[in-house]
Amino acid sequence: MSAPETAPARIKPGGFRELGPLNWLIAKLGAKAIRAPRFALFNVLGQHHLLFLAWLPYSGMLLGLGKLPKIESELVILRVGHLRNCEYELQQHRRLARSRGLDPATQARIFEGPDAEGLTDRQRVLITATDEFVITRSMSAETWSALATHLSRKQLIEFCMLASNYDGLAATITTLRIPLDFPD
Repeated sequence: MSAPETAPARIKPGGFRELGPLNWLIAKLGAKAIRAPRFALFNVLGQHHLLFLAWLPYSGMLLGLGKLPKIESELVILRVGHLRNCEYELQQHRRLARSRGLDPATQARIFEGPDAEGLTDRQRVLITATDEFVITRSMSAETWSALATHLSRKQLIEFCMLASNYDGLAATITTLRIPLDFPD
């Protein structure tokens, strides 16, 4: 369960002094990319200078440079955010998912679950696999087999890394109570 909207941030988003010049610049560029005054996630995580610089390319690789189609990466991320009730993750990725082809109706079906009307077989398998991975920290033989009919070996590995990265990120965001970037 996420922290209440009114709960204060446990680590407030930092500025130039807390982030240092490089992480401050990255946070500013990130804010510009998401069209927000600040990118609170970067303004908090960037306060751990080296960890942020190590995490950023890894997360970026999973988000946009991996073997999974971007639209499917967003499906997985949205499902993780939904399962973890992480409004920050959902707020960021509802927008990004729309820009990658997941319209609001499809997003609603993702939130409804694998039995929602109008999903493709592949989408159903991805949602089921995400649910099992996040909830049980594993996957049944049946679900793995179904997922393996849709994904290559490299995509299977990436699926696990993507789901675990965003699950851990949701836990971090919720625990640190990172404030939303957008008023909606």
